[in-house]
Amino acid sequence: MLVHFVTDEPAKIPAIRAMLEPQYDVQSQLLGPGNTKISSNGVLMVDADLRKAAPVAQIKHVLRDLHCVSERLFVVQSHLHHMVAQAFALGATAVVSRPREIMSKLEQIEVAQKAAQAGFAVASSEINGAAAFASMFSAIREGEPPKLSNAENATSDVINGIEQNGLGVWLDDVRRYHQGTFQHCLLVAGVAVGFALSIKFSNADVKRLGLAATLHDIGKARIPLVILDKPGRLDPSEEEIMKRHPVIGYELLKALPGIGPEILDGVRHHHEFLDGSGYPDALTAPEISDLVRLLTISDIFAALIESRPYRPPMSRQDAYKILCAMDGKLERSLVKAFQNVALRA
Repeated sequence: MLVHFVTDEPAKIPAIRAMLEPQYDVQSQLLGPGNTKISSNGVLMVDADLRKAAPVAQIKHVLRDLHCVSERLFVVQSHLHHMVAQAFALGATAVVSRPREIMSKLEQIEVAQKAAQAGFAVASSEINGAAAFASMFSAIREGEPPKLSNAENATSDVINGIEQNGLGVWLDDVRRYHQGTFQHCLLVAGVAVGFALSIKFSNADVKRLGLAATLHDIGKARIPLVILDKPGRLDPSEEEIMKRHPVIGYELLKALPGIGPEILDGVRHHHEFLDGSGYPDALTAPEISDLVRLLTISDIFAALIESRPYRPPMSRQDAYKILCAMDGKLERSLVKAFQNVALRA
């Protein structure tokens, strides 16, 4: 398989060649005026500083000439939220960081290409979902309202991916190729959809819960990046700022045409507990809807099994034990029903 490697630093080229050759045919070039010399086949891999205007403009020029390239892999070393968003805004189909992730993704692409040549369809649901999240977050940071259609399309991709390949494959793919806020949003959406499917929700209710899960953390787009991207645990003052995201998300969405009250309820109240100890409104059991109860379980489980810079992901078995220990905060019958999702899906 041909890999076109584009970078803004000459020193990166020997390292990439040493990693990928001879398994892959590597063609490399430095970003710069008039340097586009890539054919339209193969995989494009970009490793450049997306915080600087010059390389971003040069990447856009390269991508204009390579609009037919279907796989565009961006290497973002720290996986900072704004860098990931910039990569997807530029047209990334995947964002990776560590060498093992690069090799794993290239191997996945190679398998997918061979499957396509053999006439088999390969799902790219998590890629489309991540791109949709990046688009929504970027719009909000630029002062524009998010597009409900992006969230609906992302939710449809999640549902299709899980129906075709199962929740386990979805969780593995998301944790392998995404980190930070996008990983969490994709995991919660997948877990919520898996939960809805396991308890035989109607198609409309699966979409409703899935859309609430897709949008549940949209308020984090207004949280300062120094807090959102912090590699360690938040201190108490930072935690208080982070806790504003449900209300921020509600305020961002409430005026959107077509947004349903149950979706707004899920966005605002997914951190509420039955005993009144949650936030932002300290609701108690009679005030908490069924959708919120399902979403809260999905959110907590996803947070426990996701990768964090300061801890490895928890096993699904241990995460489920924590849910079971939250009796009084979560609805016992729903936690019991969630066992099939947590341990078997």
